Amino acid sequence: MTSPDEPTAPTVSPAPSSAASPDPDGDAKAVTEAALFEAFGGVRGMVETVLPGLLFVTIYTVNKDLHTSAIAALGVSLLLVVVRLVRRDTVKHAFSGVFGVAFGVVFAMMTGNAKDFYLPGMLYTLGLALAYIITTLAGVPLIGLILGPVFKENLSWRTRNPGRKKAYAKASWAWGLILLAKCAILFPLYWWADTTQLGWVLISLKIPPFLLAVYLTWVFLAKAPPPIDVFAEMEAEEQAEKERAAAAAATTGDRGPARHRR
Repeated sequence: MTSPDEPTAPTVSPAPSSAASPDPDGDAKAVTEAALFEAFGGVRGMVETVLPGLLFVTIYTVNKDLHTSAIAALGVSLLLVVVRLVRRDTVKHAFSGVFGVAFGVVFAMMTGNAKDFYLPGMLYTLGLALAYIITTLAGVPLIGLILGPVFKENLSWRTRNPGRKKAYAKASWAWGLILLAKCAILFPLYWWADTTQLGWVLISLKIPPFLLAVYLTWVFLAKAPPPIDVFAEMEAEEQAEKERAAAAAATTGDRGPARHRR
């Protein structure tokens, strides 16, 4: 039910400069890989994505009981949130999982159709696919908007780093088309297949398309120019302003006694 398709924005250190490392390209690729891994939740995020839906379809396959399956899926989602809270970890992925499962439970309970447990997640995936494609056509690819802060470049790639903008556009196209392909499989099954068939196919399509999209994003960004660290630029400008102010204050201080002597 939950979806790993939307990344979060963790704090990631920028790639080391070539002066600090004999292999700047390797460092940049490693930083890109780490940033993507964390932004999309890592292994734990993937487990939290799959587990509620897997529990739902497993229980429903065994006893065909919508209420038991739905309560179990919602319960494990809440448990994942509690575990993260106890460990004081980031709870965004777990909370998004709870909301996603909750919407699925509400839909299924309202209609009495167990397949509707999956419908909100499917609609979300379709909407996200369209968002990737539309924003790319508009010249502001969604993956760049999401990952720009991760690499501390914000929107500098739009006007100052055309090679990186092109990479973000390619990555957004990849995400959009992969998610559309996923929807092209799932929506016909929603109408024609039974709940267990839809559920198992959906579970099997949770991670592989996601990993493919992340891998293609890594490939495109690893070949792109390095990000422009706008935060470092702002800090340098602030430091330069302080130095100019200090120099001006020192100059004024030197002139004061001279005027007094005259």
